[in-house]
Amino acid sequence: MTSSLTAERVRRDIDVVAHAGLGLDEFFAETVASLGRAIPSDAVCIGTFDPHTVLLTSARKYGDLLGQDHKDPDWGLLEYGQVEPTAYREMAAARRDAVGLNLLHKGESRRSNRMAQLMIPEYCFHDEARVLLRDGDRAWAGIAMFRSGSGCRPFDADEVEFLASLSRTLAHGVRVGLLSSVVAEPCPDPGSGPAVLIIDHDNEIVQMSAGSQERIDDLASGANGAAVMNPIYGLIGAARRYGAGESAVPPRLRVRGASGMWLVIHASPLSCADGRVGEVVITIEEARPPEIIPLVVEAFGLTSRERDVTQMVLQGVATKDIAATLHVSAYTVQDHLKSIFDKAGVRSRRELIARIYFDQYAQRLNDPLLPSGSLRPADQAV
Repeated sequence: MTSSLTAERVRRDIDVVAHAGLGLDEFFAETVASLGRAIPSDAVCIGTFDPHTVLLTSARKYGDLLGQDHKDPDWGLLEYGQVEPTAYREMAAARRDAVGLNLLHKGESRRSNRMAQLMIPEYCFHDEARVLLRDGDRAWAGIAMFRSGSGCRPFDADEVEFLASLSRTLAHGVRVGLLSSVVAEPCPDPGSGPAVLIIDHDNEIVQMSAGSQERIDDLASGANGAAVMNPIYGLIGAARRYGAGESAVPPRLRVRGASGMWLVIHASPLSCADGRVGEVVITIEEARPPEIIPLVVEAFGLTSRERDVTQMVLQGVATKDIAATLHVSAYTVQDHLKSIFDKAGVRSRRELIARIYFDQYAQRLNDPLLPSGSLRPADQAV
C-alpha cells in the first residue's frame, strides 16, 4: 500500500463524501477515485444489497470492467448459486469486512470458483480484494477491486486491513445515498400489475408477462451501471439454492428503480411434471408500504428506541401516549423526535411520514389501499 500519510488523507476524503449527502452514483464515483490513491487497481465493481438478504440490487463498474457486461449472468449465478467463503453473503454471516483472495488462499486464488471459472479466464483478473460495507448487522453494499495479469502484485494484508477499516463509513455513505435519490421521471403506472418472468434451466427468459420489460428497464443504475438483469440473475442462483435446501434465506429483495418506485422482486424454483428441474419464476411488483418502511427507517441509522418512536409516529400516536407506552417522560420523547428529525433531515411529523414513504407513496397517501397492501390510484375503478 502507499504511505500512511496518503492512506489517512484518503480516509478523511471518504469520511467527507460519506457525510456529504451525495446520491449513490456520485458517492461511488468519489469513493473509487479516493480508494485508487491508496490502493491501486485495474477495475472496480460495486454492488448494492437489500440489507436483509444481502441480495444484489444494483451494480456499477469502473476501470477495465466498465462496459464489460457479457458475463454478468455468470457472476450472479456463481455469487449466489454456490457456497464460497468470500461471497458477500458468507462474508456478512461471518462478519468479515474485507478479504483478499490471493492472501486468503496463500497465493492460489484459483481455489476460488469465482476466480477460476470467471475472473481469470474471462477478464485476466488474478487477484481480488473485497470490502463489505456493513453497519452493525446490516450489509448495504460491497466493493470488489481487481488486479490484472498473472504477474500482478497481490493485495497485501495492509491493504485489506485498510479496506476493512472503511467499512462502516462507506456503509453510512450508501445509506445516505439511498435516501437522497431524486425522482427524475414519473413512476410506471402502478395499475399495470406485477411482471412475471419464467427462466429455464439454461438461464434464458422463455416467457414474460405484459409490461415486464418496463419493470426490467427500471432496474438501470446510471452511466456506470452493469446489466439491468444483474439482480435477477443473482435471485435465480439464490432460488435454486433455496429450493435445494442449501439456504434458509428467501430469494427476495427490495430495490428502488430508476423511476423512484420501490419494487419487490422474488424468485421461486419450479418443478415440472416431466421431471425437469432448474426453472425459476421471477415476480417484480410495486412494493407495499409495510415492505419499505423497515428498510427506510434502518437507512436513517436510528437507534432501537428511536425506531420504536418512529413506528408510533407512523401510526399517528400522540407524544403523551408514546411516552406512556414507552414508560418515559414526554420530554424524553421530544428528545427522541428531535434526534429522529435530524437524522431524517425533516422538521415535523408530517415531513417524517412523507420522507419515509418517499415520492412513490407521499403523492398517493389519499389513495385507497388495496387488499394486497398496495395503494390504488383514486381514479381507478374498484
